[in-house]
Amino acid sequence: MEPYRIAFTTVASMEEAKRIARTLLEERLAACVNIVGGLASIYRWKGAIEEAQEVLLLIKTRAEKLEALEAAVRRLHSYDVPEFVVLKLDGGCAAYLKWIDECLE
Repeated sequence: MEPYRIAFTTVASMEEAKRIARTLLEERLAACVNIVGGLASIYRWKGAIEEAQEVLLLIKTRAEKLEALEAAVRRLHSYDVPEFVVLKLDGGCAAYLKWIDECLE
């Protein structure tokens, strides 16, 4: 089993996305954070259907960093209940995965 993961979170603004991304990199919880703007989200919140413009963060990391990564996202995030979902990676380019390892050391 590969130890690599991609975590997702959405935030309210590009400024918040960049602030969170830089902090995760500085704390060596992420090797890379892709920021995707222009996301339209429709969701249920407190009994009502809401719609918002959000920014998506795709966070490249390793399994052993997940607990600290989630704690950091919760600490840095402006939402009461921030999205934090994780996907396992079955593999990838060996050189890229090695680079992730090096960034997280």
